[in-house]
Amino acid sequence: MSGGLGVDAAQPAVVTIDLHRGHLDEVATLPLDRAVSQRVVEANIGFLDDARRRGVPVLHVVTEYRTREEIASNPFWRAISGTNVTRGNMMSHNLSGSPGTELMPGIMSEGDLVVGGKRRYDCFNATDLEFTLRNLEVNTLLITGVNTNSCVLATTIVASTKDFGCIVISDCVDTVDGPDLHEAALTCIGRAFGWVSSSRDVFRTLQEAGWKG
Repeated sequence: MSGGLGVDAAQPAVVTIDLHRGHLDEVATLPLDRAVSQRVVEANIGFLDDARRRGVPVLHVVTEYRTREEIASNPFWRAISGTNVTRGNMMSHNLSGSPGTELMPGIMSEGDLVVGGKRRYDCFNATDLEFTLRNLEVNTLLITGVNTNSCVLATTIVASTKDFGCIVISDCVDTVDGPDLHEAALTCIGRAFGWVSSSRDVFRTLQEAGWKG
């Protein structure tokens, strides 16, 4: 493998997933634990600032539903609606115009791109994410966000099937479902779909894989 990442020369972009108020602050409809939310936001702000300084493009993908019917068309979400499971409030999650659809303060910066249209766990489904990445000539994704065991996992799987190199930034992801499922998702990704790295180590890994940043 070339440089350990399987590409001739890494061309990275950061893809953040659902770093919005709907998961991460007091208006959240599917909230993470408050301390976990604070840690994830702070870790992402530091990592994104570092990536921008190094000239790495940053793309933010945000869930937003036009109507409750768009949510309810998923059979599982419809079945668990109103129950005590962590996603039992899906029918009220990130409806268009609600504050939950706003990125957390400090996440967005001038020059970043926002990809809309996300309505399911897979960030590629019905969005222009792939078009945008190909247009930027990206071959390696640095993936952050929420939730590790749903949107992060699903997006990493699909990105891998589309032949992107995938690196999930371990300190910049977490889940409403707690530490066990967070760790299980990272293990699954590392075994079958890509790499898991800390924000501290990932840029050295990219340079070893031929990136000139």
